Amino acid sequence: MNNELITKNNEQVTHFMKSLERMTEGIEHLATNSRPLLNGEHYLTDKEVSARLKVSRRTLQDYRNEGRLPYIQLGGKILYRESDIERMLEVGYREAFRLKDKGAF
Repeated sequence: MNNELITKNNEQVTHFMKSLERMTEGIEHLATNSRPLLNGEHYLTDKEVSARLKVSRRTLQDYRNEGRLPYIQLGGKILYRESDIERMLEVGYREAFRLKDKGAF
């Protein structure tokens, strides 16, 4: 039998502790950024939507005013269904094409 003393400086212990730390950070990230579903739907604030779409909050207001993007208003708070954002992106999707006489990339 090998009676080796295992300390915190042991390579296996160090590796285990780093793995445990990464898992803890991942769980904390999920707990902070995840929201429960409401009737199977995620709702986003205008700040979250503007960050995801890389547009200003003013542009989102224009989209609302023009009827491009459905929204929910509760008091002064504006919420968007994640499925509506995805649908808007799918409708705006344009297939790539190549010009035959201009040559390929």
